[in-house]
Amino acid sequence: MMATQMVMMNKSGDDKWPDLAGRIDDDIHILPIRVYFEDTDFSGLVYHANYLKWIERGRSDYLRLLGVHHNELFDGAEAKDRAAFVVRRMELDYFKPARIDEVLTVKTRCAELGAAWLTLDQSVWRGDVQLFQAEVQVVLISEAGKPLRLSQHMRAVFSP
Repeated sequence: MMATQMVMMNKSGDDKWPDLAGRIDDDIHILPIRVYFEDTDFSGLVYHANYLKWIERGRSDYLRLLGVHHNELFDGAEAKDRAAFVVRRMELDYFKPARIDEVLTVKTRCAELGAAWLTLDQSVWRGDVQLFQAEVQVVLISEAGKPLRLSQHMRAVFSP
């Protein structure tokens, strides 16, 4: 690739540059992840806690692409109170290991919607092979820790 093309791709807003937040296909958010040395343990396999970091990125970018931004929630943009999504419950299944240099895909979709919570199905894949599955329930809470109803905007964008 020529140097001028590389500079063009690095400009903010250039359509050729990949979106760091991934993409949404139908109702599934897709986020590519590369496995780095820091992600592995002494055995050369991905350390189990790193899957939790990757699905957290998937949830954050899923929200971002749907127009729900963490900083705006905390500033009180979606409600009168400052708010944040917090994890209430997780159910995890590990199927196969991942290794250094592999490119994985984190998939996220809203499975269920409550008054103040979302249940998300999340998975990590290597090609067509599923490595990890999580069911994650997040709750929208106020700064004081009280559950807050999801706004109409959120209900519309998360509707499964």
